[in-house]
Amino acid sequence: MKQYVYSFKEGNKDMRVILGGKGANLAEMTSIGLPVPQGFTVSTEACTAYYEDGKQISPEICAQIDNKLAELEAETGKKLGDPTNPLLVSVRSGARESMPGMMDTVLNLGLNDEVATGFTKITNNERFVYDSYRRFIQMFADVVMGFPKSSFERKFDDIKEEKGVEFDTDLTAEDLKEVVTIYKEEYKKHAGVEFPQDPKVQLMEAIKAVFRSWNNDRAITYRRLNDIPGSWGTAVNVQQMVYGNTGDTSGTGVAFTRNPATGEKKLFGEYLMNAQGEDVVAGIRTPQPIATLNDVMPECYEQFCKVCDILEEHYRDMQDMEFTIENGKLFMLQTRNGKRTAQAALKIAVDLVNEGMITKEQALLKVEPRQLDQLLHPNFEETSLKCAQVVATGLAASPGAATGRIYFTAEDVIEAHKNGVQDILLVRLETSPEDIEGMNIAHGILTIRGGMTSHAAVVARGMGTCCVCGCGSLRVDEEAKVLMTPDGKKYHEGDYMSLDGSTGNVYGERIKTVEPEISGDFETFMSWADDVRTLKVRTNADTPRDALQARKFGAEGIGLCRTEHMFFEEERIFNFRRMITAETVEARKEALEKILPYQRSDFKELFKAMEIYPVTIRFLDPPLHEFLPHTDEEIRPLAESLGMTFDALKARVESLKEFNPMMGHRGCRLAVTYPEIAEMQTRAVIEAAIAVNKEGQNVVPEIMIPLVGDIKELKYVKDVVCKTADAIIEEAGVELPYKVGTMIEIPRAALTADEIAKEAEFFSFGTNDLTQMTYGFSRDDAAKFLNEYYTKNIFESDPFAHIDENGVGQLMQIAINKAKPVRPDIKLGICGEHGGDPRTVEFCHRIGLTYVSCSPYRVPLARLAAAQAAVKEKMGK
Repeated sequence: MKQYVYSFKEGNKDMRVILGGKGANLAEMTSIGLPVPQGFTVSTEACTAYYEDGKQISPEICAQIDNKLAELEAETGKKLGDPTNPLLVSVRSGARESMPGMMDTVLNLGLNDEVATGFTKITNNERFVYDSYRRFIQMFADVVMGFPKSSFERKFDDIKEEKGVEFDTDLTAEDLKEVVTIYKEEYKKHAGVEFPQDPKVQLMEAIKAVFRSWNNDRAITYRRLNDIPGSWGTAVNVQQMVYGNTGDTSGTGVAFTRNPATGEKKLFGEYLMNAQGEDVVAGIRTPQPIATLNDVMPECYEQFCKVCDILEEHYRDMQDMEFTIENGKLFMLQTRNGKRTAQAALKIAVDLVNEGMITKEQALLKVEPRQLDQLLHPNFEETSLKCAQVVATGLAASPGAATGRIYFTAEDVIEAHKNGVQDILLVRLETSPEDIEGMNIAHGILTIRGGMTSHAAVVARGMGTCCVCGCGSLRVDEEAKVLMTPDGKKYHEGDYMSLDGSTGNVYGERIKTVEPEISGDFETFMSWADDVRTLKVRTNADTPRDALQARKFGAEGIGLCRTEHMFFEEERIFNFRRMITAETVEARKEALEKILPYQRSDFKELFKAMEIYPVTIRFLDPPLHEFLPHTDEEIRPLAESLGMTFDALKARVESLKEFNPMMGHRGCRLAVTYPEIAEMQTRAVIEAAIAVNKEGQNVVPEIMIPLVGDIKELKYVKDVVCKTADAIIEEAGVELPYKVGTMIEIPRAALTADEIAKEAEFFSFGTNDLTQMTYGFSRDDAAKFLNEYYTKNIFESDPFAHIDENGVGQLMQIAINKAKPVRPDIKLGICGEHGGDPRTVEFCHRIGLTYVSCSPYRVPLARLAAAQAAVKEKMGK
């Protein structure tokens, strides 16, 4: 019989695929003798079976849960539902990869009216029991039944107001018994039935609820943002409750073995006395720094520090831990590799190597490539910062600088983004998992409540988003969409503010930003990456500025220069429009002659910026109508400047319109129709190369013909290129090797790559077009319906963000397999947006590409992803 349920004593850290990260680590901590409350894990395979069986837990799995529950009862000497000696449990999610706050948890399960009465006699602490009971009813109503949490919170706030207290800890036992009665009435109002008193029913419904939470909206969004497959499912951990809310000798906290914001080797975290774990992360009360626990409970603090050392040494990584102290006794509830900022990730990786804990290759796997993005974007410009006024200071929860217009809900952030607002800050009393999409869009996050381990702080650090938390001196009215500073100044929706996530400072104005500098741990770490990777990394760049920026970030050439981007300056576009509207070859050539000097100059600057590295120049690709005006207001002045009548120019514009321009008269088809365009661009490339080589460089230009679908197309355009280039080289009396290749972006080109390779000296996979032509939908319009595909589990991710390995990837593999026997030395690259996606970079390594090309700011990310691919291959992962 297949095993679906495991006690903590049966597992270990290497079973995370089956037990999830939390279950595997609870089992591991148990095996090395740490104080872990015992329990069992319902596996990820049980979650998959739950969905396959129509969202039902099979009798076989139910029986295994019953068996493990009986084992836990025997081990603890307690029994679920027994009022004289009750076993109470927590029910928590635990996926393979950490997804903080995305899925659901139920605490204090097993309480009912009878158990609460009996538990009071056992503990002699009526207040603690009814505090736990009211929490359980609210959690069960929210997590299991889906009733609005706010309706229970309002009732609780009403009681506090009625009793004249500020904190929940100020409520008496009688007050909390009253809360329990009110909560049960509220539950019945929503459910139509009484709150369930059978603990076995409570348990099975809670397990189902955690399985369901794997596919809630926030979990789906988080998975899509973090490349976590929906097929994995989540495990469920059922664990004996230990209580941090029994009084002043109990507490709960979250801590990291190193600072997750800076990487400093120093215990970092927070705790609350007389509280449960949810209180710390939810930001309901402001927690205390972990170091002060030494003053409150020195023995527990010393024991906890020893446990931290054991865990970091055991896992050889910075650990994120949850703990509870019950009546002076320490219990460990969780450990996992901690989420950290990019700055911290690099420092920790380099420090662990220097401390002899891990190798350089292991260190490379400790940093998520996407995290590097945090280090490559602007910080506040120092002079502007000195002049700016701090209006409040909170906790520096996630470093970086952000300036933008403020919005008070995730929905408003999403709407503003759709309406073209570029710089956005999300301001909230406290964030919740439902805010995930707005948090992802926002450039910065500001919360009034919450500590360094609150939801906002943890998620922002994982995303690399600047965040200031716990800024209690500010007041926010989310309904009125107003933020008020201590001195009474008001900021309304759409007003500018700035956040410094490294200091916690909040500014009431827009502050200028500057580019970051790359040095120190970053430089060391990236040198390790470059030592092991085999895949080259180029950049997509059309301007010298972009090329120079990419070189700073370590680019080894230009994999894609889109020459059409060079035509849009005012003087150039005029002559290009003259060329498009010309009726004769001679008129076209005359207009192109005016453009030639600009193109030649552009290419010279790119060659100089790239120095010894290759530059691949793609000839004109878009349809011609993109360069023309389309309204009468725009056509009229252009007609006059071109010396044409309005009607003649309008007719010419209309004649160039196409029903499906992305699959129309573009790419190599333009050069077939108008070979003079290819002649001009070839002249510009070759003359620029000759000029810079005379200045001491050794450029070997690479000319790329786009959108080829047939060998004859490529041969025709290549003949034009070679005839032009050879004549210029001969006339100049120099030697200049050059290469002519093509983009593989049409499925037919991939399928006939053996023929095309006879003419092409290199292939560059243009995966933007290859994806849209393979799927048959436009990348510009797909966003309108892809969300439905995500929510209905048809797609797990955007195929324009991650390469579709089964379809598009298979076409790439076919092309490679066909081309290499014909031309063994063929260069193979990728230059679509996928070139900066870590998952795609790993795929490109596996199929044997020569290089990937991506935007300048993604170059370090691609370098690391390429290194990780090489390390994983070596390790056999």
